[in-house]
Amino acid sequence: MSLLKLLGIGKKENTNSVHVSESEATRRLAAQLSDIEPSKARYIACFAYLLSRVARADMQVSNVETKAMERVLENEAGLTVREASLVVEMTRNRGEVFGGTDDFIVTREFNNIASREQKLMLLRCLFAVAAADHDVSSEEDVEIRQIASELNLDHRDFIAARVGFKSDLSVLHKP
Repeated sequence: MSLLKLLGIGKKENTNSVHVSESEATRRLAAQLSDIEPSKARYIACFAYLLSRVARADMQVSNVETKAMERVLENEAGLTVREASLVVEMTRNRGEVFGGTDDFIVTREFNNIASREQKLMLLRCLFAVAAADHDVSSEEDVEIRQIASELNLDHRDFIAARVGFKSDLSVLHKP
């Protein structure tokens, strides 16, 4: 099941398919985002998932990174504090369970629905989440580069976003 279907904004499943029970978090998220126009909800779901993808790149999502994802969703996606918290909770859980399977699919979907400016803004937000703990790990850096590539952004775009977080790059810290 894709993230979009889980959030209730993807294509409807065939009624002959096996029913997958909806979690409480899914019901809460769907109820909280029901007022958001479906295409914007889809954009937000992909955006939040990609933030989570970077946060879990080093196999640990800190509380600082979680708060950074929530702030980004409030500031850049216009969500309320409550909505942002629910979206982050859902995408973190989804990413932990289905990460490898959904990563490319969700990134491809974001690539199809986002403008170049939105992709560049996402790139800066990915670095902001990775740098929330003042340490962009090599794994996070590589994951952001991979996402930039999947979004058909140039290496120049990646470097331009990365420069703003130069002091947080772990590869530049002295041992």
